[in-house]
Amino acid sequence: MSNLCIIPARGGSKRIPRKNIKLFLGKPIIAYSIEAAINSKLFDEIMVSTDDEEIAEIATKFGANVPFFRTEKTANDFATTFDVIEEVLLKYKDLGQNYDVVCCLYACAPFATSIKLAESLEVLEKNNYDSVFPVMQFGFPIQRSLKFEDDKIKFFYPEFSLSRSQDLEKSYHDAGQFYWMQVDKCLPEKKILTENSGSIVISELEGQDVDNEVDWKLAELKYELLQSIK
Repeated sequence: MSNLCIIPARGGSKRIPRKNIKLFLGKPIIAYSIEAAINSKLFDEIMVSTDDEEIAEIATKFGANVPFFRTEKTANDFATTFDVIEEVLLKYKDLGQNYDVVCCLYACAPFATSIKLAESLEVLEKNNYDSVFPVMQFGFPIQRSLKFEDDKIKFFYPEFSLSRSQDLEKSYHDAGQFYWMQVDKCLPEKKILTENSGSIVISELEGQDVDNEVDWKLAELKYELLQSIK
């Protein structure tokens, strides 16, 4: 089995400018993902998919490869993660390099450790899943979620309005860190989450979206706390 790690890192970022190379506790945040991939020793190739010269320079400095640049089509605001993965795999195929398993590891994922990468790959292989990725449990049951309707607050699911929280089924969301995929299963379906996907569950302390400056500070605090309790 040949494994490829793809780290998507385009130059454009609206909410946090230059997000993928912004310093996270003194180091470009993309460096954490590159180092996790290298330290895992799971990959035959670790590459960064970018359209940006500065990102490419930093990526190579920390040990990743940038064999080609991302096209304009996959560097815009509307390109999906799968679009990037597909483009990279097809470009490698043109170079005569084919991979059985790919891990798409986000550039802004400092909580994605080499241990979690290995644990997820084991789940993928042991269960022969098409894909595996980390998820986090919602802090409050989504069955009791609320919405505004004509300026009045309403339940999304009125049938659960009197249900006790502990009686409701647990729900999870994508942690937004990485995705392991079997290429021959996911590429034809053109999607990451299939009818045969699995996951590992991580704690609230092991993940954090970084979509704005407050998120960024929270992520740094969580990261430092994790290091202090190891």
